[in-house]
Amino acid sequence: MNFNRKLLFQYIYSDIIASLIVWFVFILFRKFINDIELIYFLGVLLPTKYYLYSMIVFPAYCLMINALAGFYLNVLKKNKIDIFLSTLITSFLIATTLFFGLRINDVAISSQYFYYSLLTLFALLFVVSYLLRIIIFNKVQLNFETKKWTSNTIIIGDGSNAKKIAKDIEKHGKQFNFVGFVSILKRASTSDDSDNLGVLYDIDTIIKNHNIKEIIVALDEDTREQDLFKIINQLYTYDVEIQFTPRLYEILTGSARISSIGINPLVSITQLNMPDWQISVKRVLDVAVSLVSLIFLSPLFIYFAIKIKYDSKGPVFFRQERIGRSGKPFNMIKFRTMYINSENGRPKLSSAFDERITPFGRILRKYRFDELPQFWNVLIGDMSLVGPRPERKFFIDQIVKDAPYYCLLYKIRPGLTSWGPIKIGYADTIDKMIERLNYDIIYIENMSLFNDLKILLLTVEILFKGKGI
Repeated sequence: MNFNRKLLFQYIYSDIIASLIVWFVFILFRKFINDIELIYFLGVLLPTKYYLYSMIVFPAYCLMINALAGFYLNVLKKNKIDIFLSTLITSFLIATTLFFGLRINDVAISSQYFYYSLLTLFALLFVVSYLLRIIIFNKVQLNFETKKWTSNTIIIGDGSNAKKIAKDIEKHGKQFNFVGFVSILKRASTSDDSDNLGVLYDIDTIIKNHNIKEIIVALDEDTREQDLFKIINQLYTYDVEIQFTPRLYEILTGSARISSIGINPLVSITQLNMPDWQISVKRVLDVAVSLVSLIFLSPLFIYFAIKIKYDSKGPVFFRQERIGRSGKPFNMIKFRTMYINSENGRPKLSSAFDERITPFGRILRKYRFDELPQFWNVLIGDMSLVGPRPERKFFIDQIVKDAPYYCLLYKIRPGLTSWGPIKIGYADTIDKMIERLNYDIIYIENMSLFNDLKILLLTVEILFKGKGI
């Protein structure tokens, strides 16, 4: 079990305990103030059945609000300020929604009692939750300081810049365990032989053998941009955090967050600019919308299936391997719009007048109905409603020759629609794919729920106008 998952379970468990304590104390408070109905069982004072049920519902509701607030994302990276603000906000939301939304069904003595009760619940929830959370946080910090918990870290590079970062890690990075250097080329290393783990060609073996969780790319100034992004593409397929020295921050034009080890900042390229709460809500909306869409569109799916079978020979659905989040492949599903065996083993881009498209397939493409089965990909987590369109590896290999920064798309799940497809439409050439890529990178750097809503509305407009091709 990795430390992040272990810590996540600890926070969830502490939040459940906190909510049970708070709700039980709050019931006693209401008994004292408003004389709510309680029962005696074997000499023990217990709430009625209604309040016993609430002892289950209340903790579940607290967990749901905390999850939507993004507290359970990146728990290992949270600091005291994050914990304080998150606990304060979620406690307020939980207390106010219970009082004004769910309407606690006591007959209030007075409006003053109502607000006293609201303030009491908020204060109890904040104090108890924060206390338990900060105990866990302090324990984690102690584990880092004593090196009981460490994040195994390697540095790509073996020059003076790499040495400097290594010294910073050993001096200031209490949560990092520096494992060694990885050279780019097969040449004599300028670092100590005992610290050299091998070359970039062996990165897969190095990551697995040493259980690497953090990678810092610290190359010298004379390294070409092309080589830098080539390394990024290679590293993105691993479940590790990737950071760079500040020089790359200018190259990536603000595409990453800055963290720090001691006094020397690093640039994280795997962290999103989107707040954790929006990331959580985005995923919830993905699941909810895709599930509802699959249910309500099922009659339309049946109609399309009959038309596709009648239109031409072959299966109803077309599955194709695409590259998704973290550079990992997945099978994207679509309604079949081409005659079977149209590519004959060699990938080929489609165009508006492609003769391989069936008559009914042309209608599906015009209104982008062929993409509707991808709600299934969204539901199971391969895709999102909004995100860059996924490509095949065959075309990605061609794109990176002119646009090596394609790997920046690996930060997030690909989507049904995004800014790129809206602006460019179907990309029938590599140049158009690169142009679409640039719009998608702009989207990633400005990700927000509000921008997602605007993109979805623009997509609906395209569907009604039949601008799919």
